[in-house]
Amino acid sequence: MIDKHFIGYEFTPFTTTIEQGRLKFFAKAIGETNPIYTCEEAAKAAGHKSILAPPTFPFTLSLESDDPFPVVTALKLEIGRILHGSQHFEYFAPIYAGDEITVSSKIVDIFDKKEGALEFVTLQYSFTNQDGDLVATSTNILVYRNG
Repeated sequence: MIDKHFIGYEFTPFTTTIEQGRLKFFAKAIGETNPIYTCEEAAKAAGHKSILAPPTFPFTLSLESDDPFPVVTALKLEIGRILHGSQHFEYFAPIYAGDEITVSSKIVDIFDKKEGALEFVTLQYSFTNQDGDLVATSTNILVYRNG
């Protein structure tokens, strides 16, 4: 069983720079065709300061730390037993090319179902820009299969 003492555990925050090429690549990968996600001129014409990060892009930022899966390391989980349960985003301000985003994360809940056959770890991520503005949050639920 996953140790519930990890509820409230905060991972080391880190900061990453949002590059234009990365945003363009992500937009292409998800099939996004709106030019505000790939063309600076189009983004500026639409009132943005630069190319805008497409929806769900903050997920990729959570993988930027030195350890891309810190919850696996901290909880000593076997990666082959992990399933992606769900993910929810809430946006407060745009993320733009050139922004410096600080990613903070913590474990907010651990619970089980089916008499421990399935365990769930709820992670909360916060994404803050270089001005100290909270631009997005994400809640992820990982499912860990026992047995």
